[in-house]
Amino acid sequence: MFNEMSVDDQIREPYRALVDWMEASGPEVLEQKRLEAETLFRKIGITFAVYGEGGDPERLIPFDLIPRIFTSGEWRKLDRGVKQRARALNAFLYDVYHNAEIIKAGIIPADLVFRNDAFEPAVIGIDPPRNVYSHIVGVDIVRTGPEDFYVLEDNCRTPSGVSYMLENREIMMRMFPDLFKSLRIEPVESYPDMLLKTLKSIAPRKCDREPNIVVLTPGAMNSAYYEHSFLADQMGVELVEGQDLFVHEDRVYMRTTRGPARVDVIYRRIDDAYIDPLCFRPDSVLGIPGLMNVYRSGGVAICSAPGAGVADDKAVYTFVPDMIRFYLGQEPILNNVPTWKCGKPDDLKYVLEHLGELVVKEVHGSGGYGMLVGPASTKEEQAAYAKRIDADPGDFIAQPTLALSACPTFVESGVAPRHVDFRPFCLVGDDVRLTPGGLTRVAMREGSLVVNSSQGGGVKDTWIMSD
Repeated sequence: MFNEMSVDDQIREPYRALVDWMEASGPEVLEQKRLEAETLFRKIGITFAVYGEGGDPERLIPFDLIPRIFTSGEWRKLDRGVKQRARALNAFLYDVYHNAEIIKAGIIPADLVFRNDAFEPAVIGIDPPRNVYSHIVGVDIVRTGPEDFYVLEDNCRTPSGVSYMLENREIMMRMFPDLFKSLRIEPVESYPDMLLKTLKSIAPRKCDREPNIVVLTPGAMNSAYYEHSFLADQMGVELVEGQDLFVHEDRVYMRTTRGPARVDVIYRRIDDAYIDPLCFRPDSVLGIPGLMNVYRSGGVAICSAPGAGVADDKAVYTFVPDMIRFYLGQEPILNNVPTWKCGKPDDLKYVLEHLGELVVKEVHGSGGYGMLVGPASTKEEQAAYAKRIDADPGDFIAQPTLALSACPTFVESGVAPRHVDFRPFCLVGDDVRLTPGGLTRVAMREGSLVVNSSQGGGVKDTWIMSD
């Protein structure tokens, strides 16, 4: 396990000033600051929802006040690698909904794309503004050594967590102003402005004015509702539900107290299946009937485009390095984690024989649900999971149990290393933009590799040190 703060009992340079401050402050001050941070989270209402476990579904996300730190050199590599990946994923999406050249070239199997649950035939042939399908790409990255970064998965639909990135920084600046004065830390507060600029840049071809932008939410019961309302507020745009919008003469309108107002760009936080009951699920009450007809005619832009999810399928993920070579003519800057595809007989045999050593995931799973962490599982759990794999091998992939890096984390016993991952948020529109920071998620339980908030994980502020 690579400890990002120290190697061979020597404090790494990016953490030196922080460690000096922590030692000078003492554990009592850290505990006081932790309680202050928790109080601020409660006052602001920074929560997420977990359903099906009983009790109040609203949870306060665990916040760790010891930041994760990257040097400027480390960030430059991550910045280039994430942007490269976002470009390739969007090129892939445009291709598979048009000429499918990568499939004709024999690089990706046709069935993997066209029979994928996330592939939307209704989108075939549509040219979205700037040919961009995924406007916000969340790339989950893990680290295993000083120079070793791997992409764990891509999120091309509606990646969540950016509100935590922004609120983490706001709270840290309130609590530790002296540290921010003395250290050169890259700011992240420009993200809402960058997001708004990206959304404006994808205005549909029929838009002949300053685009009117809305954030479409499923409603207050959604687990990420706080983030929906937070981003709408930060951008100064309306937060709407499906019932607030309607279609008339190939345009989308918003109901307001002053009459209908035309909408040009919809940043939707609703799954594909629910956005238009005339095109997708007919029982949906969350979407806007006729929305896809307007989208197809160039009357509205949707961020991210319906059908973008086929690019973040965990089986398609294994081909992203090939996408980079095929579309960009470049070698990947960030490598994938080695992956076994259970749909392949040889891979399936290996996975079933080594379940106790691997992490096995559902191809369409998310949130840390439906996965098996082999080393932390019992023989009974492995046997039950093997039956699931046997029933539908193509629905599973497996990866080695990586020795994820750990960062110092303030826990009940004091400061101790805990495993972390990292999700930067890449914006794609008229340009490819990346805020110098992201969401660091931390597994608060000792030894745990699961960082998802729904599984007990917490969050940290992420500091990118400037030159």
